[in-house]
Amino acid sequence: MKFTCERSVLLKEIGIAQEIVASKNAYSILSNIYIEALDDSLIIKATDLKVSFETNVPVNVIETGSTTVFCDKFLGALNVLPDGEVEFEQIDSNLVIKTPLRKLRYNLKSIASDSFPQFPELNEDNFFSIPVKDFKDMIHQTVFAVSDDETRYFMTGVLLEKVEDKLNMVATDGRRLALIKKSIGEDVPTFEPVIVPPKILNIITKRAGDEGLISIAVTERYIFVRFGAYNLSSVLIEGQFPNYQRVIPDNQENVFSVNRLELLDALHRVALLVDKRVYLGLSPGVLSISSEESDLGAANEEIPCRYDGEELSIAMNYHYIEEPFKVMSEEEISIKFTDTVKAVSIYTEQQDDRLHIVMPMQP
Repeated sequence: MKFTCERSVLLKEIGIAQEIVASKNAYSILSNIYIEALDDSLIIKATDLKVSFETNVPVNVIETGSTTVFCDKFLGALNVLPDGEVEFEQIDSNLVIKTPLRKLRYNLKSIASDSFPQFPELNEDNFFSIPVKDFKDMIHQTVFAVSDDETRYFMTGVLLEKVEDKLNMVATDGRRLALIKKSIGEDVPTFEPVIVPPKILNIITKRAGDEGLISIAVTERYIFVRFGAYNLSSVLIEGQFPNYQRVIPDNQENVFSVNRLELLDALHRVALLVDKRVYLGLSPGVLSISSEESDLGAANEEIPCRYDGEELSIAMNYHYIEEPFKVMSEEEISIKFTDTVKAVSIYTEQQDDRLHIVMPMQP
């Protein structure tokens, strides 16, 4: 195998591959990336046996062939090489990297490509497409609420389901819940609800642009995603996702509305003296945000709100209340509740396709 290409052409793609490889053990095939020079393009693959990544980039192929090389050092070499054309050649069990601009040569040990794991495949008919901007928005609105408790593995991913003509995403860690729905049309193939690991979702939000479509297919064990020149797949999380519909309150009599950015800014200022708990104090027309009294002191700020009920205070986990405000984009938000110890619902009047629910802390 022998090919040449511009350093910048490979750098981004190998950077994505490095996010996926399983380990930094140079002797493990799962620490390597697969590269194949064929038909004036270079196929690049990486996997940790759960998430798989494949793409191709244009290169000048002098001799076809394939190999696998330790991703960490390959990326390291690309990072320090000068911009311009780079030559890659497989010689025996080494991948040789040279640049004509400097008398620099890397010999990277390689492992035969036939040892690289096979990727799952799927029929084209199983894919459906939605705007990539919409799918990224769904991820942003939910993935932060995923549980990190490995003993409750069925909540360590995001639920993806098709309900009538909508695609739903739901995440929960047992103390909060994030839900978003997007219309996709009834002709999208039906699939059973699945739990998607955050790793593939985070790669999509980081690497996909905001234009065009993203293609998705779901099987019993895998989710497949395509955008641009990228093909991704991931093993799904097994288990029964909690019945999130039971968590959504049917009727909450109390409500107040507030400017989202004003509330977010006030939370950040009060957070200087907040460990975890923050208090939302309500009185007609006023919302106070305060910290607990501690040896370091206390903080309190008042902002205007639309509320005409009785005076009360709700104790909330600071991060749980802050994170929904950060991913929402509307100017005004509404918060509904029944009393100070039951679920709080965060939503906007303009967007009825998304909802955040947070359980208060004990006062």
